[in-house]
Amino acid sequence: MSNKVYKPKAISGFPEWLPEVRLVEQQWMDHIRRVFESYGYCNIETPSVEELDVLRAKGEVDKEIYVLERLHKDDDDESEARLAMHFDQTVPLARYTAQHFNDLVFPFKRYQMQRVWRGERPQLGRMREFYQCDIDVIGIDNLPLHFDAEMPAVIYEALEGLNIGRIQIKISNRKILLGLLESMDIKDMIAVTRSVDKLDKIGVDGVVQNLEVDGLSKDQIDTVMTLVQSKDLTSITPANEQMKEGLEELIFVMDQLKHLPEGAVVADLSIVRGLDYYTGTVYETNLLDIPEFTSSVCSGGRFDDLASSYINKHLPGVGISIGFSRLFDVLYQNGHIKTGAKSPADILVILPNKEQRALASETAQALRKRGLKVELYHAPQKLAKQLSYAEKKGISHVWFPPFDEGGKHEVKNLETKEQIEADPNTWTKDA
Repeated sequence: MSNKVYKPKAISGFPEWLPEVRLVEQQWMDHIRRVFESYGYCNIETPSVEELDVLRAKGEVDKEIYVLERLHKDDDDESEARLAMHFDQTVPLARYTAQHFNDLVFPFKRYQMQRVWRGERPQLGRMREFYQCDIDVIGIDNLPLHFDAEMPAVIYEALEGLNIGRIQIKISNRKILLGLLESMDIKDMIAVTRSVDKLDKIGVDGVVQNLEVDGLSKDQIDTVMTLVQSKDLTSITPANEQMKEGLEELIFVMDQLKHLPEGAVVADLSIVRGLDYYTGTVYETNLLDIPEFTSSVCSGGRFDDLASSYINKHLPGVGISIGFSRLFDVLYQNGHIKTGAKSPADILVILPNKEQRALASETAQALRKRGLKVELYHAPQKLAKQLSYAEKKGISHVWFPPFDEGGKHEVKNLETKEQIEADPNTWTKDA
């Protein structure tokens, strides 16, 4: 009796790459990791799941949450909390910080590069399983404002090193708009901030229409629109103390970022982030030379209290997150990412014959001990076949152990076709 054969097919929203694409993805993530660590951020990794009730407490995400249950779990088994796949890394960070509070050194600087899961409708740049690359700094009771300036500096360096064209980070401070709205006695400030935050997407006319729906008068709308379109921070007259504080904070942050190239960071008061989660500095990031990427690739901001649901401590913080998989998918699908080798190996060690397998294996191991990535060919086949294998995988060098007793080791550069004698204990790729 034959087994049924299922035709393999991709699972919508759950990307997988061929080796040559995955290699580039790994290189990008390695670069981002190096940048994060160069600023002193330490890596943590949290479980893929959190308690469902905790995740739901964030609000308006029920439809996106994947619940995790054992297939044969008894219906009346209440011994385990209901678990769900985390949809971002904020809730895990909050729980982690509270749980390990007594063991962490504050300000706590951490980065995470993990997969998250959201039940969204799959499309280009929108997936159900994807990587986020987050950095956050958490303080106790207070957090120096210079960390608000460090975030864009780190992100600019991380993205600029990917060679994806010009990066522009837009920075604002929610206190500015909220202070203005408070001075005008606007009741539903959250609705107004969400309307303003859509300026890039729906334009001035669209925002004005939304503000009319939000109940603002013509004079109030004019005042709001004048503020959010202001380019000169020094020309703004604060309406109250909150607005004054926000302006001073934003000017400080911008001043700290003067070392970045012109246009790399700009003040944009329309950036308010529609969530009331953020309380001060906010960021959004655009790719100026990638027309297919029309929205923010990286966003975040300052928050007053990270872990109030878990611990009776005031833990303010600031963070920013790269939507890595979204970025990578859009760039790759639109031809902005060039792939190369199908293998990470630097060298393929030729296997001359079965009698010399031990020598070939020893040679490969000697090269590995010196930090080189080495693949040993799997069978004593014709030399032409072994060379073809290396070329197909994009391996740049092939190593020839001595074919005869007393012979010399040789290495061949497949790009230049140059072949020289070499010692496996001293040779380098630059030789």
